[in-house]
Amino acid sequence: MARAVPTRTKWFNTATAGTLGFLMFFPILWILILSFKTEEDAIRAPLEVLFASDWTTQSYGAVQERSDYFKHFMNSVTISVGSTFLGLLIAIPAAWAMAFVPAKHTKNVLMWMLSTKMLPPVGVLIPIYLIFRDFGLLDTRVGLTFVLMMINLPIIVWMLYTYFKEIPGEILEAARMDGATLREEVIHILTPMAIPGIASTVLLNIILAWNEAFWSLQLTSSDAAPLTQFIASYSSPEGLFYAKLSAASIMAIAPILIMGWFSQKQLVSGLTFGAVK
Repeated sequence: MARAVPTRTKWFNTATAGTLGFLMFFPILWILILSFKTEEDAIRAPLEVLFASDWTTQSYGAVQERSDYFKHFMNSVTISVGSTFLGLLIAIPAAWAMAFVPAKHTKNVLMWMLSTKMLPPVGVLIPIYLIFRDFGLLDTRVGLTFVLMMINLPIIVWMLYTYFKEIPGEILEAARMDGATLREEVIHILTPMAIPGIASTVLLNIILAWNEAFWSLQLTSSDAAPLTQFIASYSSPEGLFYAKLSAASIMAIAPILIMGWFSQKQLVSGLTFGAVK
C-alpha cells in the first residue's frame, strides 16, 4: 500500500516547483514587458522599467514596417519541418536496423553519432561554407534544411532507437512469418506502434531546428533567413534597440511556445514511452 505524502511535503514540493517554473519563465516575461515599452524606458533600471507608465505597441509596429515577418516565419516553418521530415526518412530505417538487427559495433556507432554533437559548430564552419558556396546553396532553404537535418540526425536516431528497443521483437517476427516484407514491417507495423515516440521526436526536432541560430546566421542573409536571423537584425552597429529587439524576439518565439503548450501532453507521453511496463 502506497504511503501518504505529508501535507507539509506537498506544500514544499509545490512551492519548489512553482519557484523553479517562475525562474525559468522569467526571462520570457521580462522580454514581453520590454516589448511594450519605449526605447527610452527599455534601457532604464529594472524596477524603473517595470513601473514605467508608458506602455505601447509601437515596437511591434516598427518591427512589422522594417521587416517582412511573414517571410521569415515561412522560412522557419519550411526549414524546421523539412529538416525533421528528411531526418525521419533516414533515422527510422537506421534506428530499426540498430534496434532489431544489431551488429557487433552498433553501440560504438551510436556513441560516435552522439559524440558529434559535442563538436563545436565553428570547427566545421569553413569547409561547410566553402561547399555551400561552390554548390550555390548559400542563402537557400534547401541548404539550411540539409544542414539542420544533419546536425539533429544523431538525436533523432538515438530517440527512435530507444523507442524501438521497447517494442517486442516477437511482433515483427510474427509479421515476417505471415509474409510481411521489410517495407511493410517498418511502415505498417513498427511505425504505428512507435507513434508516441515518433511524435515526441518530431516535436523536439522542430523546436531544435526552429531555435538554431549559429548556422542560420552564417549560411543565410535575406532570401532564406529564418526568424533567428530576423531577431539578430535588431543588433546593429548603431546599437541595440532593446524594445524592438524584445518585440522581434516575442514574435519569433511565440509560434513555437504556442505549439509546445498545446502539444505538451503528446511530448511528455512520447518522452516517457516505454518507461512504464
